[in-house]
Amino acid sequence: MKLYDVQQAPNPRRVRIFLAEKGIALEGGMIERIEVNMARGEHRDESALARNPMGQIPVLELDDGTCISESVAICRYFEAVQPEPPLFGDTPVAQAEVEMWNRRVELGLLSQVGVAWRNGPIVARMAPGRFRQNEAAKEDAEAGARRFYRRLDGWLAESPFIAGEAYSIADITTLCTIDFATALVELAPPADLTHLARWHADVSARPSAQA
Repeated sequence: MKLYDVQQAPNPRRVRIFLAEKGIALEGGMIERIEVNMARGEHRDESALARNPMGQIPVLELDDGTCISESVAICRYFEAVQPEPPLFGDTPVAQAEVEMWNRRVELGLLSQVGVAWRNGPIVARMAPGRFRQNEAAKEDAEAGARRFYRRLDGWLAESPFIAGEAYSIADITTLCTIDFATALVELAPPADLTHLARWHADVSARPSAQA
């Protein structure tokens, strides 16, 4: 198998952390990791578009040539191949709660961070002219992200992890989003959100967070 990857982007990192939690090695294991240089447009060349017409990374190419894109879809494939430890929940209720929280984070935080990034100064410097920037959209997205941070903080006052008692894909999504927002969007959670800070310290200390 081959995993087409980008080191700094949050969605590919979700897959790497998921694999690390599963104990599936990217170096010297059953998966060959291929770094894609997006700055040079390698994600949109002819071979890349044959694997994923959306021109996005990550992409998992199976040994039979089947290509799976979208980070959560890739993670679901590995959950089915190697169910332990379960990262999408281990009971019907837990699975529903993990799905619920993962979607909440994707829609309420990751999407807002993405809008703020596309309309922010870092993109303007790194890729001038790539996006038509909108300052009002940036400000609205930043406000939405901060509101969601506060919702998470309130929830984490009563829960050790994003979707309840067990670490899951919802924690992986949230960690990757917050770290990206902090490093490349200048949108770190406010310092007074102590429950969110506790959670972030706990999940960042897991070995998988270094993947």
